[in-house]
Amino acid sequence: MTQRQAPYPLALITGGAQGIGRALAQAFLAEGWRVVVLDRDAEALAELTAELASPALLALEADVGEEATVCAAFDALAAWQAGQPAGLDLLVNNAGIADPVSGPLEDLTLTAWRRWLDSHLTGAFLCTRAAIPGLRARRGAIVNIASTRALQSEPQCEAYAAAKGGLLAFTHALAISLGPEIRVNAVSPGWIETGPLQKSAQRRTPAHRPLDQAQHAVGRVGEPADIVAAVRFLASAQAGFITGQNLVVDGGMTRTMIYAE
Repeated sequence: MTQRQAPYPLALITGGAQGIGRALAQAFLAEGWRVVVLDRDAEALAELTAELASPALLALEADVGEEATVCAAFDALAAWQAGQPAGLDLLVNNAGIADPVSGPLEDLTLTAWRRWLDSHLTGAFLCTRAAIPGLRARRGAIVNIASTRALQSEPQCEAYAAAKGGLLAFTHALAISLGPEIRVNAVSPGWIETGPLQKSAQRRTPAHRPLDQAQHAVGRVGEPADIVAAVRFLASAQAGFITGQNLVVDGGMTRTMIYAE
C-alpha cells in the first residue's frame, strides 16, 4: 500500500458499490484502511453498508459525472474526516457505465455519447481535481481503472473505447503534472467476472465454458481479486518508481493472435 504518513490510511473509490470497486473496498477495509465509496446506485450502496457494517466505511450516493455532486461528496468526506489526520492516500477512479456496447455510430445520440464519456472520463477529472490537495498532503497515489477496450475493439463500442482511451491519456498527463508528490497509474482489466459482486437483484453465479477459459493464456477468466492485487501494488511503496503507466491485467488476451480459418 502507500507509505502511511497518518495512523488511518484513507482510500476513495468511485463506483465502489458493485463489481471491481466493491472488491477494492472490501480489500482495503480488511487491511485497516478507512474507505470512502462513491456510487450512484442507492440500492447497491445500501447493501454494501449493510453487509460490511464498518465504522471505517463512508458510502455516499454520487454521480461522479456531475460537478455539484462531486463537490458535495468531498464536503461530506471532509466532515467525516474531522478529528482524523488530513489528507488522502489513494484515489481509485473506477466509476463508469459498465456496458461497452453503444450500438451503430450512425444511431448514437450526442446525449448518449456524452453519458459514456461523463461517467468514465469527466468523472475521473472531477474527482481527481477535488482530491489533489488531500493526495499532496500525504504524497498519495491515483489509480485509474481503464480497460483493454482502450487498446483493441469489438464492433459498436466507440463511446466506451473513446472514454477509456481518454482515461489512459489522462493518466500519463496527470503523472507528469502531479509528480513527484502524487504518482498516477492505470490498470486495464480484460474479462473480469464480477457476477458474484453485483447487488442482490443482479447477482449471478459464473458459468464459464471451457472455451471461455482456454482463450486466456493463463487458462481462466479473470477475477476481481486480480485487479485488487494490481491496484494494491500500484498504490504501494514497492511501486514508488512507477508512474504514468498502464498495467494490463487480462490473462494474456490482448497478446493472442487470432486467424480466421
